[in-house]
Amino acid sequence: MGIDPGTRVFGWGVISCTAQEVNFIDMGVLDLKNEPDIYRKIKKIYDFVSSLIEHFHPDEIAVEAPFYGKNIQSMLVLGRAQGAAISAAVNKELPVFEYAPRKIKLSITGRGSASKEQVASILTNILKIECAHSALDATDALAAAFCHSSGGIVLSKSKTGGDWSSFVRNNPGRLK
Repeated sequence: MGIDPGTRVFGWGVISCTAQEVNFIDMGVLDLKNEPDIYRKIKKIYDFVSSLIEHFHPDEIAVEAPFYGKNIQSMLVLGRAQGAAISAAVNKELPVFEYAPRKIKLSITGRGSASKEQVASILTNILKIECAHSALDATDALAAAFCHSSGGIVLSKSKTGGDWSSFVRNNPGRLK
């Protein structure tokens, strides 16, 4: 199971893996935008992750690490969300693996600076699933799980350049 921690939108994704293939199970988000109290958000995250674990029975949890930014307060809040999710996993005696956002993007797209949209596009293509544009936090969580399942190995490397303009040029049917 993959987790993209957030205190506004918390993403999650579940895959199953064998030596031969990775299959999509489910994904979604926990919308916390209407909860003003940070401590209630943390409790909701903990309870929600606990219920996901009870429902899906994952073997391992992959969590996207908060990225280093200029706003220390934002990092602290994200760290609380991540801590709540990790605490739920550890309480259920599940191993937790943490991946930097850049590592996750690199393993999916071949570029550590890829956009959320690029990650979602490639991942939904690999897993053969439909995904609404509004589910980017869910696909980020799914990407964390997928990155973990591959051992962080780069699975997709662009042969024609890895920038956004190359993606658009090579995928005209993907534009909406």
